[in-house]
Amino acid sequence: MKKLLFTLIGCTGLFLFTNTAQAQNYKTALGMRIDAGDGSTGVGFNVKHFFSSNGAVDANLIFFDGNVVGLGAEFQYNDRITGAKGLDWYVGIGPNFLFGKHSTAVQLRPTAGLDFKVPGAPLDFAFDWRPMFTLNQGTEFTAARFGISLRYAF
Repeated sequence: MKKLLFTLIGCTGLFLFTNTAQAQNYKTALGMRIDAGDGSTGVGFNVKHFFSSNGAVDANLIFFDGNVVGLGAEFQYNDRITGAKGLDWYVGIGPNFLFGKHSTAVQLRPTAGLDFKVPGAPLDFAFDWRPMFTLNQGTEFTAARFGISLRYAF
């Protein structure tokens, strides 16, 4: 059973990282992100970098109300939406940490969203659903969290 599980994980990884279709519309994008929904709203820095045709890392440094700082990154699988130039969909997951005055929250954040690179311009917009699973301080799930990114793409 273990061998079958490792074989499936290996094949999936090989597919994700060796897909030859060009999914991305840019290599790297740098800008700002707004993280909003249930709870406080945060604003900060965002960078997305493609390391393969479909695989990207999206990292954030977000500042929230009450002197809370969020630091996180997600691995994302991206693919084009046929017939919509510059528009991609993506899904991903990754760790997130919230640092406050007297505590640190450890979270797991899945994401699903749309990424639009303006054709002929170095502008990129993204909108995603970003629920949070807090793993310490009592397990908690917050579904109503969303992100909006405005980035310079190069």
